[in-house]
Amino acid sequence: MERPARLCGLWALLLYAGRGGVAAPAESQPPVTNLSVSVENLCTIIWTWNPPEGASPNCSLKYFSHFGNKQDKKIAPETHRSKEVPLNERICLQVGSQCSTNESEKPSILVEKCISPPEGDPESAVTELQCIWHNLRYMKCTWLPGRNTSPDTNYTLYYWHNSLGKILQCENIYREGQHIACSFNLTKVKDSSFEQHSVQVMVKDNAGKIRPSFNIVPLTSHVKPDPPHIKNLSFQNGDLYVQWTNPQNFQSKCLSYEVEVNNSHAETHDIFYVEEAKCQNTEFERNLEGTICFMVPGVLPDTLNTVRIRVKTNKLCYEDDKLWSNWSQAMSIGQKANPTFYITTLLIIPVIVAAAVIVLLLYLKRLKIIIFPPIPDPGKIFKEMFGDQNDDTLHWKKYDIYEKQTKEETDSVVLIESLKRASQ
Repeated sequence: MERPARLCGLWALLLYAGRGGVAAPAESQPPVTNLSVSVENLCTIIWTWNPPEGASPNCSLKYFSHFGNKQDKKIAPETHRSKEVPLNERICLQVGSQCSTNESEKPSILVEKCISPPEGDPESAVTELQCIWHNLRYMKCTWLPGRNTSPDTNYTLYYWHNSLGKILQCENIYREGQHIACSFNLTKVKDSSFEQHSVQVMVKDNAGKIRPSFNIVPLTSHVKPDPPHIKNLSFQNGDLYVQWTNPQNFQSKCLSYEVEVNNSHAETHDIFYVEEAKCQNTEFERNLEGTICFMVPGVLPDTLNTVRIRVKTNKLCYEDDKLWSNWSQAMSIGQKANPTFYITTLLIIPVIVAAAVIVLLLYLKRLKIIIFPPIPDPGKIFKEMFGDQNDDTLHWKKYDIYEKQTKEETDSVVLIESLKRASQ
């Protein structure tokens, strides 16, 4: 009887232990402590915290953090987190502790710490603050004054990037129409990691009456190259070959091109978008080393063609591909029109016009008669018809009288002659 009893006791013990192992809830971790926030440079926000008090010794602590609306989630063992963000709005970070890197594991109670936007009237802050990196040599920032600001407000621009030891002030502030601008040197360094950073910018007034405005400009975007330089234009087999040099500080693979060809005789305007400039002609590549070549097909050499080129960065090297450079200086090739013909035409046309005016003045009356002939008067025509008939009748009457007189005179002469003869 003892053996069955011992077996039952052992079974009950195992069952109890098994139930206890399954039902035991996972130990939750306490929240982090001393969560604080600070700002470095111009727009670098840093959150720091201490490990939770009373954490389980068997737990490998990890910290779950995210910004508002659960953006940019991160699980890491570090007790700090930083973010480069404009300080124009309220920014909050929530942090909790957990025992693994599994995102599905619920962290401890989340602790939140926020940083408030700068003090001041939001309507006084500058608007449309934007910066462009020109040819990787200098950065130009422009902005518009705020609504609730005085027209004589004196602005100051501060900037910082990773290669600077401290925050610098932009000295070259000037106006461009309604915009205010400031430029400062920013040269690309040999270290390729430089382009992975950003430039932090802040604009405020000297008197501290307006609200500061912040902007962050990634160095992989907002890049505007200088215009290229056309080196040579030439014709071969009915094609136009265009050769140019790229702006400094840029590799050919990082640029895209537009070639504009204007034909003055045919009045055509063609633009060719070029992703990869290549002529496939070893003769041109050999003659001008370091140049870019593009072939424009079907261009006649007996016409005047004017060529311009502009470039922009592409997404192979930069994030932004929307900022075109200015157009290059134009270069022309082909047969030019003879100016003698146009000069002669300009001289002859006034002479012809003057002669025509003189002729019209001299023969204006005759021309008026030819253009507007007089309308005949029926009464006059009728009178002239009857007048002609009376004249004819009078003519015949005069003729009869003349014949009668002539006959009478003849008869008298004959009679006298007869009488003379009879008397003899």
